[in-house]
Amino acid sequence: MGLFRSSGILGIAEPALEFALAASEESHPNEYMGLLREEDARKLGLDEDGTVLSDVLVIPGTESNPVSATLDTNMVPNDVRAAGSIHSHPNGVLRPSDADLQTFGRGDVHIIVGAPYGWDDWQAFDNEGEPITLDVLDVDPPEETFFDFDQADIDAELREDEW
Repeated sequence: MGLFRSSGILGIAEPALEFALAASEESHPNEYMGLLREEDARKLGLDEDGTVLSDVLVIPGTESNPVSATLDTNMVPNDVRAAGSIHSHPNGVLRPSDADLQTFGRGDVHIIVGAPYGWDDWQAFDNEGEPITLDVLDVDPPEETFFDFDQADIDAELREDEW
């Protein structure tokens, strides 16, 4: 049982971690940064109470260089599923810097991905910067829907306009 069993975070979805590893490698030699979003575990087919870190939110306007990455906080959506952050260390060091610790207050879990960005080149941390164990879960995040209607809804609305 890891630290987050009691707070409800069961682990990270494998596709979310794969995305972060690939994005970190693509950003190299600059840092990569994104936000972690969570989804109810039952919506992902797990028979457990809690949440899963389901995907990585890329924030427009994020600036990065070889030693830091900064989110444009004006571009961060008001997302109730925001659970923490994920960023890379191109130097491969898998521990938070003092600057990292200052940003760890938002969310419950923070992940650092290090070069060479392989499957074992990451570490999760709590808000205090202490390493935690985070399981990688074989679940697929649900498809994001931007519009909550389908063709039948459109047809019904068009019929109403005819009256």
